Amino acid sequence: MTDAAKQASGATSRTAPRISIVLPVFGVEDEIRGCLDSILTQSFTDVEVIAVDDHSRDRSGQILDEYAARDPRVRAIHLGRSGGPGNARNTGLDLASGDYVWFVDADDLLVGESLAVVGAQLARTEPDVLLIGFARLQPSGRIEPNAWRHVLREPAPGEVFTLADRPEVIRLTMTSWSKVIRRTFLTGLGLRFEPGIHEDVPLTCVLLLNAKRIATLDTVCYLYRERRGGALTNTPSDDNFQIFARYEEVFGVIDARRGEFDQFRHVVFDRAIWHYTTVFGSPNAVPRGCRRAFFRRMSEHFARFRPVSYTYPPGLHGAKYRLVERDAYRVYITVSAVNQARIALRKTLRGHRGGAATSRDWPRPAGPGKPGEPDVS
Repeated sequence: MTDAAKQASGATSRTAPRISIVLPVFGVEDEIRGCLDSILTQSFTDVEVIAVDDHSRDRSGQILDEYAARDPRVRAIHLGRSGGPGNARNTGLDLASGDYVWFVDADDLLVGESLAVVGAQLARTEPDVLLIGFARLQPSGRIEPNAWRHVLREPAPGEVFTLADRPEVIRLTMTSWSKVIRRTFLTGLGLRFEPGIHEDVPLTCVLLLNAKRIATLDTVCYLYRERRGGALTNTPSDDNFQIFARYEEVFGVIDARRGEFDQFRHVVFDRAIWHYTTVFGSPNAVPRGCRRAFFRRMSEHFARFRPVSYTYPPGLHGAKYRLVERDAYRVYITVSAVNQARIALRKTLRGHRGGAATSRDWPRPAGPGKPGEPDVS
C-alpha cells in the first residue's frame, strides 16, 4: 500500500490504532452483524474493535468469534458471567490501546463513512472529548433527528472549548456512545462505568467537568435504535431508581470542588430534573406501583440540590418543575396526560403531510473536511 493510500484509509505504521471501539454485547444476535458491518466496511481502517460478550444466552458470542476469525481488527472477549453493560465497557476499556475510545452499543449503527469524518475532526482538534451528531432510528424505519443538534453547530469546526465556555453542552444526551474520548484522559481521571443502569451519567458529567478541550461534530455519525423492548430503561423496573444515586455522585463531585465546579450546578441541576421527568414520563420505565415513590424522590432531590437563586426554565418545563418541587403528583399526572395527547396529535398531523424518512433513504455524511448533518427533518 502506498503512503497516499495509507493516509486515505486511515492506516498508519503505528502499532496502536487511532480509535478503539468498545462494544458491550448481550442478547443482540439479530443486530450485531449490522453493527459490526457498519464499522468494518468503512474506508477508515485505523481502528480496533473490542467486543465484550457479557455472557449472552443467544448466538451473539458465536457471531463475534466468526468476525474475529476473519478480521484481525476484531477481538472477541467472553465473560464468564453477566455483569451488565457498565462492566463490559470497563473490560473493553482495560484492553483498549487506541488514542481514542468510542463506546458503541452493539445493536446500534455507525453511519456511512462516519469514522473518516470523526478521524478528521480528531486530527483537527485533538480534543479530550468529541461530541458527535446522532439520530434516532424508529422501529418503523423512520429517522428522527436529535432535538439538541443545534448545540453541536457551534463553535466553528476546528475550535475547542471548555464547559465554562459553553455550559449548555451538558444538556446533550448523557450516553457514552455519543462521545469519542481521549483514552488517556479517561483513564487518567480513574473513571469507571457503574454497575446497573443509568451508568453513563456520572462518567459523562465528570468527563465534561474536567475536559480542557471539548470539540463538536454536527455530522450524524450514529444511529440509535428506538426501541427495542428489551432495553433496560424501556423495561418497567425499580432499577430506574438508580438514576438518583447517579446524580448524587455528580453533585458530590461538584461539592468536593466547589470553587472550580460550582458554576455548573445550575445547568447540571436542570439536566438532572429533566432526566428524572423523562424517565418518569416513559410508559415503560417506572413500574406503576413505584411511580408515586419515584415522584417523591424527584421532589426530594429538587429541594436537596436546588442552586441558590435558581430560575425556572420557560414554558411547560418550568411549570412541570414547579409541580415537582411541590410534590404535586396528581396535578403533574394530569398536566402530562394533556401534553402527551397534544404531542400525539401533532405527530399524527405531521404524518399526514408527507412520508417518513427511512434508513434506506439516509444520505452518506459529508467527507472528511466537509462535516455536515444530513437533513432528516
